[in-house]
Amino acid sequence: MDQLKRSLLEAPIIEKNGYHYFVHPISDGVPKLEPSLLREIVIRITRKADLEDVDRIVTPAAMGIHISTAVSLMTDIPLTVIRKREYGLEGEVSISQKTGYSENEMFINDVYEGERVLVLDDVLSTGGTLAAVLGALDEIGAEVADTVAVIKKEGGENKVADAGYDVKTLINVDVVDGEVVIVDEDGDD
Repeated sequence: MDQLKRSLLEAPIIEKNGYHYFVHPISDGVPKLEPSLLREIVIRITRKADLEDVDRIVTPAAMGIHISTAVSLMTDIPLTVIRKREYGLEGEVSISQKTGYSENEMFINDVYEGERVLVLDDVLSTGGTLAAVLGALDEIGAEVADTVAVIKKEGGENKVADAGYDVKTLINVDVVDGEVVIVDEDGDD
């Protein structure tokens, strides 16, 4: 994880409504995302995640899409994106997403009871997005084989853990005195 670690240590920090936010290619699309960094992350996800008999990858829009697309291409597992737009399709499930800095409604389509899914996301910070996604997948009756977030930002509320869900991460960081600090370069298993 040399590239990921190095890129996080160099990430600029901004404050948004009192929330210290690192700006990174994986979580924000800026600065540019180098293919070698994405490849490093995808290889680590495929080694860390339980991929046995997974029917589909599920990811929230927007910043999980590039990661999940690359994993889908490497594993031949189909991908479903949870969208911020309602389509009104049969079986569509609405979820409320709350993060440390925003609140949105999201919609799950084309995930069904009994399907085995891998949930991928870019960052686990407050856990609001993943808690909502995992709760909705439970309601649908999908079996969550595994959940992986690339980066975990420590030091705040973790709604996903509070809801009883486990999330694997590739690297855990915190923001201290305006800089990214690596808490665990191997993340959570």
